[in-house]
Amino acid sequence: MAGQEGNRVRVVVVGGGTAGWMTAAGLATLIPAAADVHLVESAEIGIVGVGEATLPHLRAFIQRLGIDEVAFMTATHATFKLGIDFRDFGRIGDRYVHPFGTYGQPLGGVGFHHYWLRRHHGGNPTPLGAYSAGVVAGERARFARPDPTSDALQDSFGYAYQFDATRFAPFLRAHAEARGCRRTEGRVVSVDRDERDGRVTAIHLADGTRIEGDLFVDCSGFRALLIGGELDEAWEDWSHWLPCDRAVAVPCTHAPGPIEPLTRATAMPAGWRWRIPLTTRVGNGYVYASRYCDDDTARDALLAGLEGEPLAEPRLLRFRAGRRRHSWSHNVVAVGLASGFLEPLESTSIYLVQMAITALIEHFPDARVTDADRDGFNTAVDAEYDRIRDFLILHYHATTRDDSPFWNHVRTMAIPDTLADRIALWRQTAQVAHYSYGLFLEPSWLAVYLGQNIVPDGWDPRADGADPAKLDQALAALAAGIGTAIDALPPHEASLPR
Repeated sequence: MAGQEGNRVRVVVVGGGTAGWMTAAGLATLIPAAADVHLVESAEIGIVGVGEATLPHLRAFIQRLGIDEVAFMTATHATFKLGIDFRDFGRIGDRYVHPFGTYGQPLGGVGFHHYWLRRHHGGNPTPLGAYSAGVVAGERARFARPDPTSDALQDSFGYAYQFDATRFAPFLRAHAEARGCRRTEGRVVSVDRDERDGRVTAIHLADGTRIEGDLFVDCSGFRALLIGGELDEAWEDWSHWLPCDRAVAVPCTHAPGPIEPLTRATAMPAGWRWRIPLTTRVGNGYVYASRYCDDDTARDALLAGLEGEPLAEPRLLRFRAGRRRHSWSHNVVAVGLASGFLEPLESTSIYLVQMAITALIEHFPDARVTDADRDGFNTAVDAEYDRIRDFLILHYHATTRDDSPFWNHVRTMAIPDTLADRIALWRQTAQVAHYSYGLFLEPSWLAVYLGQNIVPDGWDPRADGADPAKLDQALAALAAGIGTAIDALPPHEASLPR
């Protein structure tokens, strides 16, 4: 690539925050021989982070970077997370946990949920979550790091983190700079582009500094300075499927009681509210559709539901659901909010950043950026956004709630054909359509389908081979064994770094 320093591509990361510093740390650590990383950020521009819940994939990212888990958790006031506790989504009063783990074990090549469906229709009232170690541990606030080599019940789950996002970026900055990443403080005011092919060649800062690069990563958040403001890459608006476009957020003190290893999502009249327990505080927010709820009403509803004293003034955020038509255009790669936004109902924000970094590394150019680089990256990113979009829509559409205009809308709205086909397959055959790759696998879809009362009338006929009484005995023994194993684990708080 023209302009390389030796054989290294000059990568300019525009914007800091979680997306910027994850990108810088990832490139500087994982491909130091290929990428010369230079991050530009401005202290004048704040970050969106309001407290963060994550998915287990972040553990793998941290491990790949060689970061010590205890050091990371201590720096970010992190707690462990075993899943998401959903309340009032299917019906008011309903509750289920979407865990990081499986349900039961397959038998004779038939998925466990088919046996559960057979006995559910036969009158067995035990919920599916009783057969998940992750669900039981989350509900009982128990935790110990699972042994990935073990087949024991107490090890049959994964975990993620709940942490202070405002502390994550500084932690990663130190890691990235120690591995050669340069940082420049400044606000971007203009951009130079090649007249022949339109690629970005340099950015100019307010103080007159000019920074050249070969590859630019736009981590400037919703402002999307390069991918949107300069390249005018089209935005696909998904607000007709995901109408929530605002959030109000505030931290509060802990109430007496254990710190739960679960993020909570509670449905509200015009959206839903989150609860994320950290070691030092609880993060709270109300994600809502401004078409159905004004800002003052949302603020008052959030404050009224706090379990402790507020620790700051509520903060208002505005956003829109969707993604760029192309997240890599010319020699600009958008990562994070500049690429797209999906509300944090399933804690996917950091995962989407991590996924984009992985895709960038896999398609990292060793010569001038080619169509193959861009196309491969965009295909991977688009597929993840589209599939997560469908999964989020399911949470809204799979409801019988009719108590507010918001829920009437999402319950009756037209949904993407890709989601409609998945739901139809599930209703007809109790089968979960499989992706060749992607984030949410069969247990995740099972959690939401059954947790929100989309229950097929039938099941795989091979599950009919077991004697009903013996099957009930086996199910009872499995649930009891999980309960006993989880009760033997230490309390969640005892497992947290001190």
